[in-house]
Amino acid sequence: MRTVSPKIPVVLISASILLSACSEGAPIETIVITEVVEGEVVEIVVTAVPKDAGPEPVTVFYNFGTEPPEADPALTADTTSAQLTGSMFSGLTDINDTTKKAVPAIATNWESNEDKTVWTFTIRDDVPWVRYNATNGEVEMVLDEDGDPRMVNAGDFVYGVKRTCDPRVGSQYAWLLYVIRGCQDLVSTDPNAENFQATYDAVGVEALDDTTVQFTLEYGAGFFPQLTTMSNLYPTFAPIIEEKGERWFEPGFIVTNGPYTLEEWVHGDHIVLVKNPHWPLWGTDYAPGNVERLMGYMIEEASTEFAMYENNELDTAVVPIDQIRRVATDPVMSQEFINAPINCTYYYGFVTTKEPVDDPLVRRALSMAIDRETLVEEVTQGGEIPANTFVNPLNFGNHAKDPEIAPWALTEEKGGTGYEGAVEGGLVLLAEAGFPEGEGLDLLLMHNVSEGHARTAQAVQAMWMEAYPEMNVSIETQEWRVYLDTTLATTDIKDAPHVYRLGYCGDYPHANNWHEAVHPEKSANRMRLSTEDPQVGDLVSEYIELVDAAQTADESEASELYKRAEALLVDEIAGFAPMYYYTTVAVDKPWLSRTHDPIKLHLFNWVLDDARTQ
Repeated sequence: MRTVSPKIPVVLISASILLSACSEGAPIETIVITEVVEGEVVEIVVTAVPKDAGPEPVTVFYNFGTEPPEADPALTADTTSAQLTGSMFSGLTDINDTTKKAVPAIATNWESNEDKTVWTFTIRDDVPWVRYNATNGEVEMVLDEDGDPRMVNAGDFVYGVKRTCDPRVGSQYAWLLYVIRGCQDLVSTDPNAENFQATYDAVGVEALDDTTVQFTLEYGAGFFPQLTTMSNLYPTFAPIIEEKGERWFEPGFIVTNGPYTLEEWVHGDHIVLVKNPHWPLWGTDYAPGNVERLMGYMIEEASTEFAMYENNELDTAVVPIDQIRRVATDPVMSQEFINAPINCTYYYGFVTTKEPVDDPLVRRALSMAIDRETLVEEVTQGGEIPANTFVNPLNFGNHAKDPEIAPWALTEEKGGTGYEGAVEGGLVLLAEAGFPEGEGLDLLLMHNVSEGHARTAQAVQAMWMEAYPEMNVSIETQEWRVYLDTTLATTDIKDAPHVYRLGYCGDYPHANNWHEAVHPEKSANRMRLSTEDPQVGDLVSEYIELVDAAQTADESEASELYKRAEALLVDEIAGFAPMYYYTTVAVDKPWLSRTHDPIKLHLFNWVLDDARTQ
């Protein structure tokens, strides 16, 4: 899932807490706000108040793995940001961790018309907007003009959805909402155009009253209640956004409606989330967890994260590749080891307008020379499954392991050509493209900072240069936020790599979501596919027609349409090279019970028992 260009705030604010002892032994909290304005750093002491040294809150120590690019639901487009926004906001529905079906959240119930083009949701009337007050350390309800708690209403959902579709906001994940009537029209409308307001008003989301929100869709979509689980359809609080602008999601400003809210964000270092005691779903079976506070770090090196876990400084961690076998066989740590398939696919994308990977023969040859079996067995070592398709096996409409799709990515035992045959075929393609044995190919492979991604890149680099000995491959890394910008289709072609790595995690378990994520006319289109491409333009047009037709087809027909679309994408067009289907490779302390969805952190379900302190 989820890649987006972050919006850089004009003013970056971080809060630090300085503790000292007062005369009565209670600590005094001094809140310091650091403002960076036009390059000048200014520190302002906001307040100093006595703070009751009561019992320590139940705190989980967690690593986000990087700085979340966004805390704005409309702009959320990567898994790290989704974990953050999903902890602070609640939507109409949520995903059940076991069944992966939509379940009620703020919506108590929903219904559709017969052809599923109109969906009506009834929402709770007891979910307040809240803000963390640094002066007293309390999570407080926001009050309306009459002094009453301001509850989430249907209009807040309308505002949140339209913000995602609003071109002035610039959401790179707005394509997810194109199923909603008029969203795509709004995204493509010039904000200065005379018809802009009319186009904005025509988006198919409406508050029928304070507790009823209705959506009108472009086509019948039975999966729509799963879509409303996503951050980009969360409600947002218009007054704070309109008052603070791009600064609205910083500590002290942000107004949220979910199980946790933001206490502190020291950019590049850590985030602190605290329990929202006013979230009504704490009082139901929906949220049996007991975590009151999350200390979230931003450590990119898996080895450092794992060392902190072994030192009991983290309660859960990713297992580095070079530690997997030790952990899996250790009598103690093997009991903490979590290893199971998840709905994500790891792939290398090609910038199809950049020479020499503008030639589909070159792209296909590069994909053919990735030894997927060796990669998962010797490099990643986490039980990952070699991939010949983009759509993960955990989705309707997937055709994973079908030898009619990219057979060169499968072993002979699985009906494919096997790696040796794949390389032989790749050599033929390169010779036909004018690069015999890779002569003249000089490629840049880029990935974001990660020890695991580095190992994978080095392995693929070696595979390519062994299979095609005359080619040259260099590797470059970038920090996550910068990397997401660099790989956008809007980046100048001279600054773009030839090949980039990404993973995609399904927003909902349906092939529609996966193909919409790379749809040339809807998504961020990092591959830069175009119907005007002189070599594959006709194939791109066919791909678009297939994916669009599958939206309204019955399941049997849709499955066949998705199969042809998949074959086009990964084989004939060869826009990217699917490499493997992910697994969770993590460890949890014995005192922690948690879920492991890559998008939905579901912190409110986590339980910490007393063993940690014993």
